[in-house]
Amino acid sequence: MPGAWPAPNSSSGGSAPAPAGQGCAAGLEGHLAEFSAPVPALLAVLMGLAALATVLGNALVALAFVVDRSLRTHRNFFFLNLAIADFMVGAFCIPLYIPYTLTGKWMFGRGLCKLWLVIDYVVCAASVFNIVLISFDRLISVTKAVSYRAQKGRTKSAVVKMAMVWVMAFLLYGPAIISWEHITHEQILADTDCYAEFFCNWYFLLIASIIEFFTPFISITYFSLSIYCNIRKRMSSRTKNFPLCQQDCEMLSDEEKQVCTPFFINVKRKRNQEKPGNRSFSMPSVSTCMHSSLMVTFCVQLLSEDLYCKT
Repeated sequence: MPGAWPAPNSSSGGSAPAPAGQGCAAGLEGHLAEFSAPVPALLAVLMGLAALATVLGNALVALAFVVDRSLRTHRNFFFLNLAIADFMVGAFCIPLYIPYTLTGKWMFGRGLCKLWLVIDYVVCAASVFNIVLISFDRLISVTKAVSYRAQKGRTKSAVVKMAMVWVMAFLLYGPAIISWEHITHEQILADTDCYAEFFCNWYFLLIASIIEFFTPFISITYFSLSIYCNIRKRMSSRTKNFPLCQQDCEMLSDEEKQVCTPFFINVKRKRNQEKPGNRSFSMPSVSTCMHSSLMVTFCVQLLSEDLYCKT
């Protein structure tokens, strides 16, 4: 997360003692002036493109959700929530992070620094929690398909879960960023610095890392493995039962065969249609093209936002 790493500090002199609490951050500080002129320019262009891709990609996701009513499902509400969090990263967090990184000085005041840090930490944490929520929703849709379909059109529960994601993300970092200097009764930041003051407290960093990284990582791994095992179990049971159903159909009476036989005829027809000689080319629909383009842009902006949150 960018707010957790202090940007290069050029305000302190070579022999002046570091303020209290800044000793742990001193070893992490560098200066882009050590590089040649093209390096900062290249970094500025790359970060600007990352911000632009994040904003455009998430804006397209939100626009598709508004325009296409078929996308307003229970599951897609969580993708919309993820798009909102990522959009805020590209529209607000990265643009302020670029000049701070290139110059090594915060030039926007202490109030905007606090606001930037709160939004930065909260939206990155919310993005992680949204991914966990999407994985959990997929697990429920696979393991409890009947009950999941029954509440598919209910958006109230989805909105409540979306709100809980933001509340959890804010409670994790918001109070600490806002009131840390009042808790410790000291201010360790210079006027040209802007990073979270709990950066030097490894107790807090350990707890926050467990909640924001290790727990989501283990949860997503468990959900994915559970979905995989459940699908494999279903497929193996279906392949075993399908031949028996066909044999039982052949043993039925003529009237019962009229009800049972069309199922196997339709399956045979579908298999014949899938043969290379019977395939016919058809133009993809507008909805298919729109969904494909949105998926590509969403993956690009998610990658750029993920790289930002880990720098």
